[in-house]
Parts: sequence; structure tokens; C-alpha cells
Amino acid sequence: MRVAELAAAAGVAPDTVRYYERSGLLAAPPRTSGGYRAFPPSAVDRLRFIQGCQRLGLRLKEIGELLSVRDTGECPCEPAAELLRRRIEEIDAEVARLGALRADLVRMVDSVPDGPCQDPVPGTSWCAPEGR
Repeated sequence: MRVAELAAAAGVAPDTVRYYERSGLLAAPPRTSGGYRAFPPSAVDRLRFIQGCQRLGLRLKEIGELLSVRDTGECPCEPAAELLRRRIEEIDAEVARLGALRADLVRMVDSVPDGPCQDPVPGTSWCAPEGR
């Protein structure tokens, strides 16, 4: 399969195929006499695996580690489970950070007076309380 054919079969852009090849996630395929890349049909499954891992938020380095295990013929389930557990912890931390940010924003909105806006007091709120 040429790059465009592989990309179409996997539902990605041709540049994505080239990028994964440069990144080492796809092995450099042999070339035809005309210089075109000739990917094996198994590259479609590999691309779909990479895309699935990316949808879960795994980084390319982590995906590369899973592919390395997979390429040995061993089951990548154990390292995959560990990566996914770490990803869940990262998401939980991000959710907590966003929750705190949301609470700060709510406090800020609640501190804005309902009446006409006065000159702001630096470092306290967006608007000064009335009567200042």
C-alpha cells in the first residue's frame, strides 16, 4: 500500500502516516522501484492501534513503548494497564484543578456588584463595591 492508500484505509491524513514513520511508530517500509513507500496490510491495524491510544490521551512515547512490547509478540496488556492507570490519575488531577479554577471563577462572579461599576480595587476583584 502506498501512503495515501494506507491513510485512507486507516482514516487518517497521509501526513499522519509520514509523521508516525518519522517518529518511529511505523517502521520504514520498503520502497518500490519508483521510490514509493510500500506498506504492508498490517500497517492499517498498527495505525488504528496508535489512533486508539491517542484517543485515550496516551503520548506518542507511551504508544511507542506499547508497540515495542506488542512487536515482541508478547501481550501488552500489563504495561497498557499501568499506562492507563497513570492516565486516569492525570485526568483526576486535572479535574481537581479545573474544579478549583471553577470555584475561583464563581467566587469572582459572586463578588461583582449588581449596581453600576465603580473604579476597580487592584488585587481584590474586577469591580469595586459601590460607595468607594
